[in-house]
Amino acid sequence: MSTRVVIDPITRIEGHLRVELETQGETIARAWSETTQFRGIETIVQDRDPRDAWVFVQRICGVCTSVHAIASVVAVEHAIGSHPPTQARLIRDIVLASQEVQDHVIHFYHLHALDWVHVPSAATADPAAAVAFARAIGSTWRGNTLERMTEVRDTVRQLLDSGQLSIFTGGYWDHPDYRLPPEANLMAVAHYLDALEFQRSMIRIHTVFGGKNPHPNFLVGGMACTIDPDRSESINQVQIDQITDWVDQTRQFVRDCYLPDAIAIMGAYRDYFDIGAAQPNYLAVGLAGATFGGDPNTARTTTAHTAVKPGVLLDGDLSTVHPFDPTKIAEYIASAWYAYEDGDDVGLPPAQGETTPRYTGPKPPFDWLADSERYTWCKAPRYDGRPIQVGPVARVLLAYAQGHARMTELVDDAARQLGITVGQLNSTAGRTLARAIEAMVSAETLAEVTFPELVANIAQGDLDVFDNSRWEPKTWPATAEGYSFVEVARGNLSHWVTIEDGKVARYQAVVPTTWLAGGRDVGGRQGPYEESLAGDGLHPLRDPARPLEPLRTIHSFDPCMSCAVHVLDLGDARPPVVGP
Repeated sequence: MSTRVVIDPITRIEGHLRVELETQGETIARAWSETTQFRGIETIVQDRDPRDAWVFVQRICGVCTSVHAIASVVAVEHAIGSHPPTQARLIRDIVLASQEVQDHVIHFYHLHALDWVHVPSAATADPAAAVAFARAIGSTWRGNTLERMTEVRDTVRQLLDSGQLSIFTGGYWDHPDYRLPPEANLMAVAHYLDALEFQRSMIRIHTVFGGKNPHPNFLVGGMACTIDPDRSESINQVQIDQITDWVDQTRQFVRDCYLPDAIAIMGAYRDYFDIGAAQPNYLAVGLAGATFGGDPNTARTTTAHTAVKPGVLLDGDLSTVHPFDPTKIAEYIASAWYAYEDGDDVGLPPAQGETTPRYTGPKPPFDWLADSERYTWCKAPRYDGRPIQVGPVARVLLAYAQGHARMTELVDDAARQLGITVGQLNSTAGRTLARAIEAMVSAETLAEVTFPELVANIAQGDLDVFDNSRWEPKTWPATAEGYSFVEVARGNLSHWVTIEDGKVARYQAVVPTTWLAGGRDVGGRQGPYEESLAGDGLHPLRDPARPLEPLRTIHSFDPCMSCAVHVLDLGDARPPVVGP
């Protein structure tokens, strides 16, 4: 007899993702990924000046602000034929790299680690043993001191004695599948707190180049900031020195703390390299931060990330990289609350995409959505008809398949330590590990390539950050289409714009979480979230009242639902529901 289980909400900050499950015994038999918020940004930018679109679309999310802004300005530049100067491109690359590493750190420590780390256990740990544990796993983080571990242990004790766990409230702390010893838990909680300080510091890079964060300032044709080492109101030597320090701190934190923590913690949950696999199809246009205006195969856009070419891996075959063809992308709405003019069974390419909401679900509050064919606000993108994975695991596997030296070194080293195969990165633990590996490569590229190139160009007198040749609408064609591909923290992001008579006539965003969180398509094929839970019918769920196992798997994708869906306020708040 099957049991119905609802997990709602499923993330710590993205409260509008809901998962419905049917279980058989202690395993998941069927799964539905449900996004219960409608966004509508695509319709808000219609009839607006395309040079302003980035201001609106970066409000899609409170975390992924910069990446949507850059995707938007690059798509508009592709449409109107603008070519930003090298320095502007480098600044965008630096913004993307710093956002990506910060995002991965936040995901691991603040959104996902508590699925694996038992915070109350840290109160019973021996601080000296916690220091010894950190050293044993290769962590050389400067916070691994007896004084710091003692301080954190005492803080956890004070929280427990107070009866309120503050930011750690709500964990399934009585679940039996927390496996780390108290000393490892203490180390991880200490690093959790250190990561809060780190991510706050490194994102200051955005405030230098964009004036503020979140929602920095950007500009079609370049960047809104100016560079002049001799002027206080521009990016000058003082700020270059500050950024140099923040970039060094970034590389240090990932190398000394994040990567060894991820390998050690995933090592304690090694069976999760065999749990949570989704369809073994992967798409990426390069390493994290790769940015293209138009088709990446022919784009004239320059990018710092040339070592890995755009490509697709299919059916788990890591030996053959298939060429990436943007025309093979289509979005389906068979399970989503939308309507297409030519019928709901067709798949529309994003350039011809439509965002017409048609809610047919039950009036909230509701108990169960999956009784209907339509159960989500998230469309279902497909590549050549296939569900596909995007994100760090796709980029890491694509780079590995193309022989990227540093990525191969890091993957092989982690696989050797953990006793896994590269193919096992398609799993709950694999996606978590892939982020840490990717963060290392990104931090090194930022410190050794991108930022030094910007500084060297400044030293040679290159201060140009704006192409004004296509700023005036009179220089644009009457009708123009453009699109962009950007590899961001959660995966492949594309924005598609049609401009008519100087105004936005059509706009679509196909975001990483849409690729991953989308529901069943017209052929009944599950989206990656659904596949990862119910693909083989073996995913564990021992206690429906404490659904820790599916939380681990869905959190491993780093869901971002604000990005994924197309604002719904029914004036009826309903408390979270967990359990059958």
